[in-house]
Amino acid sequence: MSKVFYKTEEQIEQIRESANVLSLLLAEIAKEVKPGITTLSLDKLAYDFIHDHGGTPAFLNYQGFPYSLCISLNDQVVHGFPTDKPLQEGDIVSIDGGVNLKGFISDSAYTFGVGEISTEAQQLLDVTKAALYKGIEQAVAGKRVGDISAAVQDYIAPYNYGIVRELVGHGVGLDLHEKPEVPNYGRRGSGPKLETGLVICIEPMINAGKAGVKFWDDGWTVSTIDGKLSAHFEQMVAIRKGVPDVLLTFEHVEEVLSKK
Repeated sequence: MSKVFYKTEEQIEQIRESANVLSLLLAEIAKEVKPGITTLSLDKLAYDFIHDHGGTPAFLNYQGFPYSLCISLNDQVVHGFPTDKPLQEGDIVSIDGGVNLKGFISDSAYTFGVGEISTEAQQLLDVTKAALYKGIEQAVAGKRVGDISAAVQDYIAPYNYGIVRELVGHGVGLDLHEKPEVPNYGRRGSGPKLETGLVICIEPMINAGKAGVKFWDDGWTVSTIDGKLSAHFEQMVAIRKGVPDVLLTFEHVEEVLSKK
C-alpha cells in the first residue's frame, strides 16, 4: 500500500463527487440484479455508466485486474470475475466497484440478494451491513483504527460468523489503496490515530461459516474455505471531529431495493 495521504477540504469534496457517481451506479446495478441476468452484463453497465459520467473505472487494469467491477457470488468473498453465467434465484452477489473522476477515487461494495433468498442469507447480509455502520460510528478524529475494528468485531461476535482476516479496509481517495489498513477485528485504542483529512474505506467481509479463505489460481478471486456464504459491504468515510462524514450514500440503492 502507498503512504497516508491527508486530504484538504477541496480534495474531500472532489472525492465526494466521485463517490456520488459510484452511489448512483450501485443504484443502477440494484435495478438489474435479478435471476437470469449475467454478471458480465453488469460489468458492461458499470463501464458505460462511469464513462457517461466523465470518469473511468478505478478497478479496470488496476494491478492487471481485467474488469470494471469485482463481482463475487455466494461463497466468493471478494475480487470475483464477472461471467456469462446467469444469476439464479437465491444467490447473493457482492458488487465492488470504484470510480476515478478527475483523479479522485471512490470505492464501495454492496451485497445483493437475487430474488428470494434464504432467511440465513438475509441475516448474514443484515448483520454485515449493521456491523459496517457500527464501525463508521467510531470513525472520528481522536479515535484509533482499532476502535473501528473492535466495533465491527464486537457486533459480529454473537452470531458466530467468521471475520475474514487476510483482507482489510484501507485509506482511499488519491490512490485506490492507501494507508492505513483498517481491519475488521482488533482491540479498542490500538492502531494508527484517526486524524482530520484522512479518508478511509471500512469494509466488513463476513463469512457465514469459518473465517478462513482460499485464493484462486486466477490470482484474484477469494472464497470461503468451507463453501459457505460470504457478505461484503464497503463505505467511504472522511475523518472529522465529532461525527463521521460518510462520503458515499447507500440511499439510492436502498430506494431501488424497497420498490422491488
